[in-house]
Amino acid sequence: MSAQHRVQIGDVAFGNDLPFTLIAGPCALESRDHAFFMAGALKEIADRLGIGLVYKSSFDKANRTSADSPRGLGLEGALPIFAELREKTGLPVLTDVHTEAQCAEAAQAVDILQIPAFLCRQTDLLLAAAATGKTVNVKKGQFLAPWDMANVVAKLEAGGASGILVTERGASFGYNTLVSDMRSLPILARSGHP
Repeated sequence: MSAQHRVQIGDVAFGNDLPFTLIAGPCALESRDHAFFMAGALKEIADRLGIGLVYKSSFDKANRTSADSPRGLGLEGALPIFAELREKTGLPVLTDVHTEAQCAEAAQAVDILQIPAFLCRQTDLLLAAAATGKTVNVKKGQFLAPWDMANVVAKLEAGGASGILVTERGASFGYNTLVSDMRSLPILARSGHP
């Protein structure tokens, strides 16, 4: 087992030996008003329950099934909202990045860059996210065994990521079905990263 790392972002702490911290928010950023409404509601619940909270929303859902599906506000429209949300609520903010070019720009307005599951093995994207100095949350691809994430974590470590979070995303079970195999959680924890 690797040494256990902790990630601290403001008042929110992540660690395999620490209490639960929630990453939550709407799938796609819809509007400023909706973002503040959701962040406020989530913050009230998290405060009441005494749990850490990171607000999560995507500026672009680039993996939609249909090219006609709504994708979000885009990077240019979302970054000012994310920055204002961080400032006014005090919550750390997380968003997905899909290309290397998005990493540095998104890092100016958020605390955590998230690598989508389908992109978790893309070396250039991982290194670009790590180079920003922000914490990187990488979601395990549905096509990977949990022990294969050791290679993904190694890429982020080699890139100098300031903090690394690993998220279980489930495993493909036949067609169009994901299952969460809880046996993967202790395997992912062996990386030493929460």
